[in-house]
Amino acid sequence: MVSGIILAAGESRRMGRAKQLLPLGGATMLQRAVQNLLASRLGEVILVLGHRAGAIRPLFRSYPVKVVLNRRYREGMSTSIIAGVLATREDSDAFLIALGDQPLIGPQVVNILLQAQGESSKGIVVPAFRGQPGHPVLFHRRYRQELLRLTGDVGARAVLEAHPDDLVTVEVETEAVLQDIDRWEDYQRLLVEGAR
Repeated sequence: MVSGIILAAGESRRMGRAKQLLPLGGATMLQRAVQNLLASRLGEVILVLGHRAGAIRPLFRSYPVKVVLNRRYREGMSTSIIAGVLATREDSDAFLIALGDQPLIGPQVVNILLQAQGESSKGIVVPAFRGQPGHPVLFHRRYRQELLRLTGDVGARAVLEAHPDDLVTVEVETEAVLQDIDRWEDYQRLLVEGAR
């Protein structure tokens, strides 16, 4: 069983407004990202909120997700990873860490990563588009303690860099694995791409 952890606690400083609440195709950007994970073969989905959680949480009342509040979100992305990992089920074999601002990554990408993890002895699975690594990233349970020791605002990069020999890269056919929505112009481009 693999747990999906979607990180959506940030303050969206570069966007200038809560990007989790930005509309996209009849839902919000974050709802689309969560729907994609729910449509995959993940065993559970955990949504980590922080900034504007009071406004965002009600959007997910009817979703079969576990919502976790990260009160330390201002300390960086690592605190959201820790909150998410701590909330996973005890029988979880691996953790897929996804970003809430990547709503165009469909369930097929997640399923490709899950399949690669099942077929490989490697402990870390990373998607890539034309050789460039992206997100989401899948970590075997053996990296649980390292994920729980993360600090700062660099995500799980330290774990990736510490274990290059235990990493497999899976080529996917969508550039969405490289695109996160940080600025208003990114969102405007997303509206065009999401409408296709």
